[in-house]
Amino acid sequence: MNLKGKTALVTGSTSGIGLGIALVLAEAGADLLLNGFGDAQAAIDAVAASGGKVLHHPADMSDPQQIEAMIAYAEREFGAIDILVNNAGIQHVSPVEDFAPERWDAIIAINLSSAFHTTRLALPGMRQRNWGRIINIASAHGLAASAGKSAYVAAKHGLVGLSKSVALETATTGITCNAICPGWVLTPLVQAQIDARAAESGNSEEEKRKLLAEKQPSLEFVTPRQLGELALFLCSDAAAQVRGAAWNMDGGWLAQ
Repeated sequence: MNLKGKTALVTGSTSGIGLGIALVLAEAGADLLLNGFGDAQAAIDAVAASGGKVLHHPADMSDPQQIEAMIAYAEREFGAIDILVNNAGIQHVSPVEDFAPERWDAIIAINLSSAFHTTRLALPGMRQRNWGRIINIASAHGLAASAGKSAYVAAKHGLVGLSKSVALETATTGITCNAICPGWVLTPLVQAQIDARAAESGNSEEEKRKLLAEKQPSLEFVTPRQLGELALFLCSDAAAQVRGAAWNMDGGWLAQ
């Protein structure tokens, strides 16, 4: 797959899944605009090793005005956004009755509303060129629920629904929109959950095994690179008729 001449914006891409996807797209020849609050320079250096143009924009994905500024920056610096990967996300675990309203609002804003804003702003240019790929990083929790994660589950289900609606609205164009639904990936977000559990048991490796055993029959974490390769496939001509799919890569989680 050759993405030479294409520009990809990957939100939440200074670490974890987003960085893994950015690396694979860059290796295929795409120029990259990164985004996120992690170590931006380290992410730029890693992605730039593939030889393309790489920039970073620090937009807070909970703020529509900052998202607008980021899209304008991308179009100014690169000329276009051809591939949009909505990956930014946060998590909070709590029963509904104890769930802090501000935590709910933040998760919905970053995990769901940000994808609406980037999509509505990137679509006009994609329509003008009659080519585009919108890839929303949902979750196995976009297709099934878990207790204690009401906001995250609601946002990820919403992201799957948004993907389907955008796919229908662009069905007669060269633009596709799909969702990828990962199971457990060993990202900083998941590591934080493991660390919290290990604080009680004192055994991080045992907590990893338990976490996988609860949901993921393969007993192996999905890797950011595997998700990047799936995103790359969705950018290809072979995937031109993959529209509105919610593609789970979850070690068998949703096969149960």
